[in-house]
Amino acid sequence: MKIILSLTVGVSIALAGAGQARPLGAIRDSGVLGLCAHPNSLPFASKAGDPPGFQIELGQALARELGVTMRPDWIITQYQMRSAGCDIVLDVIADREAQGETRLRISKPYYRTGVALAVPASSSLTSFKSLDGHTKVGVLVGSMAAMTLGQRHVPMSTFGFEIDSLEALANREIDAAAVTPAMASYFNLTHPDKAVRIVDPDDGEPALSWNVAVGMIRPDDDLRNAVDGAMEKLRADGTIERIYRRYGVALRGPN
Repeated sequence: MKIILSLTVGVSIALAGAGQARPLGAIRDSGVLGLCAHPNSLPFASKAGDPPGFQIELGQALARELGVTMRPDWIITQYQMRSAGCDIVLDVIADREAQGETRLRISKPYYRTGVALAVPASSSLTSFKSLDGHTKVGVLVGSMAAMTLGQRHVPMSTFGFEIDSLEALANREIDAAAVTPAMASYFNLTHPDKAVRIVDPDDGEPALSWNVAVGMIRPDDDLRNAVDGAMEKLRADGTIERIYRRYGVALRGPN
C-alpha cells in the first residue's frame, strides 16, 4: 500500500487547513473516536471488514480504553483527512521533524518498523548493504528506499503498490523488494505457496528505520495523555501484539 496512513507505511501526511481541535472531553461527550484509514489497504485497514485490518482492530481497542466507540473515517488520499473529521491516525512516524508539515501530535511510540527487504528463501542477500549493481530491487515510486538505493546506483524497478512488488518478487522478476515488514508478513500469511524471507529494517540505515506512534489531529493535553496511557496498557497486556500477530506481523519494540 503506497499510503501507509501509516504507513505506513512511512509516508508523511499533509493536512489541509487549520481545522478544529477535538479535546478529550468532546470525544467522550460524543461517545465516538474518529480514526482515519484507507478503505482498501490490508493488512492496515479494509472497509469490507473481512478481516478489518490491524489499524481498525487497534483503533477499536484504543477507543474502548477511552470509554467510547471507534468510528472509521474512510479516506483515499491524505488530503481528505481534515474534511473527514477524524481524531487520530495510526502507524505514523514517531518523529517531530518527520511530522513537521503534518501538524500531527504524536503519542509515545508503540513499535518499530521501517523498510524491510523481502527476498526469495534461497537468496544470499542479508541486508541493504549487500545490494549491488547486479541485484534488481522493487521499490515504491518516490519512496525513501528508492532515493537511498538510487544514490548507491542499485538497479530498481518501480511499483505503485507494495503488493505488486511482492508479486514480481514471487515471479522472479526482481531479486528483492523494499517493503514494509507488515506488508511482507501479511503476504506470507496469505500466500504461503509464495512465501518470502524478510530481512528486518536495519537501525544502521536511519532513513529506513523508525518508531511508530498514534498521530493525533490537534488534540488537547488531556487527549494526548489519555492516548499515551491507553496505548501503554494495551502494550503491557499484550493486546497490540496479539492484534498484529493475527495478520502475521511480529512487532519489534520501539527504541
